[in-house]
Amino acid sequence: MQRKILIARFNHETNTFSPIETTLKAFSPKWKLDAYKDQKGARTAMGAFLDIAESVLNASLITPVSATANPSGTVAAQAYDTICTAILEAVAQGCDAIMLDLHGAMVTENAADGEGVLLEKIRQIAANVPICVALDLHGNVTQKMMDNCDIIVGFKTYPHIDMYETGMHAGLLLTRLLEQKIKPVMAWRQLPLLSHTLMSNTSESAMQRAVFAASAAQTEPGVLAVSIMAGFSLADFEDAGVSVVVVTDQNADLADAVAARISEQIWADREGFIYTSEPLAISLQHAQALASSAATGPVLLLDHSDNVMSGGSCDTMDVLEAALQAGLSDIAVGPICDPAAVAELVNAGLGATVTIALGNKTFLKSQNLRKTPVVLTGVVRTISAGEFRVSGPIYTGSTVKMGRTVLFDIGAAQILVTQERIEPYDLGLFTSVGIVPAEKTYLLLKSRMYCRPVFEPISKGLIACDSDSGGPTSSNYSLFPFKKIRRPIYPLDL
Repeated sequence: MQRKILIARFNHETNTFSPIETTLKAFSPKWKLDAYKDQKGARTAMGAFLDIAESVLNASLITPVSATANPSGTVAAQAYDTICTAILEAVAQGCDAIMLDLHGAMVTENAADGEGVLLEKIRQIAANVPICVALDLHGNVTQKMMDNCDIIVGFKTYPHIDMYETGMHAGLLLTRLLEQKIKPVMAWRQLPLLSHTLMSNTSESAMQRAVFAASAAQTEPGVLAVSIMAGFSLADFEDAGVSVVVVTDQNADLADAVAARISEQIWADREGFIYTSEPLAISLQHAQALASSAATGPVLLLDHSDNVMSGGSCDTMDVLEAALQAGLSDIAVGPICDPAAVAELVNAGLGATVTIALGNKTFLKSQNLRKTPVVLTGVVRTISAGEFRVSGPIYTGSTVKMGRTVLFDIGAAQILVTQERIEPYDLGLFTSVGIVPAEKTYLLLKSRMYCRPVFEPISKGLIACDSDSGGPTSSNYSLFPFKKIRRPIYPLDL
């Protein structure tokens, strides 16, 4: 008898301090109608689930949703309920297994533990149906999540280039469960550690050591999966922070022992998960010194105080202002999201010299911070529809839609001004408007990590730049009014 497999994707990394609203409109426009078409062939966990269900299990598929939105503020209750209802109604129709591509750090107006509540509701409908879940490395795991599924596997890379592989790992374990070859059990440890996103880079430091330990543990007899969850610190709710999730075959004691062992390693290494921002002026001095070196390529200025993929507004101007004041030039900036400025520049026309007030137009409510737009004079060099196809390793083959896009040349800097918030994770951001990024002296990118796989290889190196006054994704915890996180927690409570 052919199995019936339900596969769904519901992803949101919630920055509860972000000024960007997360309504139903924020989620992928065809989140319900074209879920299968949207994800078939995608290098995501859901893409892997579809391949396994069809090629390995020869199953019939139920694909109610593929809903994802860029990181932003707390998810509106109406958006959460609408998407959850679509999944729950599909579950109620009956299925033999469920594969879910979730994030793990969703906070909603009516569910602080967005994924945990969804899983609990699924379990109430399908009490004995096996469930596997693929999570983002930055998931904030909760007891409710652990209690209401059979298998959890998280990404092992940041930048995230193993989304598909993680789905394959989780999906193949579920396949073995269905074939009665394994009986998964899970254990976890939640640490009192609020790691900085910059320090969850899996290619260096304490996070790399923790992932190495997890990978080594997965080779031990009986261990099926070990995931290091860095957590997402800007989701201000009780369970935010680092955790370790272990899946074993019928051996709860082994799962608990492995989780305890790796958690002890992480706690002993806790200082390696904490980042201290230096003054912006000092960062720019380092950038100028690097630019004068003999190596070829641009210097990357990473504005991690306004990182789109952590909930940034993509319109703060602190780093660009400081760079111009410090005398940096030949800078490509991308992007600044300012729809009003785009309209003004488009109306002026190609080749026009225009003076505009750019950026700093989003009120940072959580920080009670309103910045002043920067008055700049420049030339409209390019006007485009703002679309390009991704060639890099993150979301390969997808189409990025920046909205109407203008290349605004102020002399010392060429600024990409867009209608939409866009994370700069592909060279197409610049090449689509005629800039050759490798030929610039500086690239100012509103990114922490996603830019690195494509931009770092063409660069002299990178300098992390944080705003002194505050930004929606700053690495300076003192700028955020944490109220709901469990206490004590390191480093808020030393």
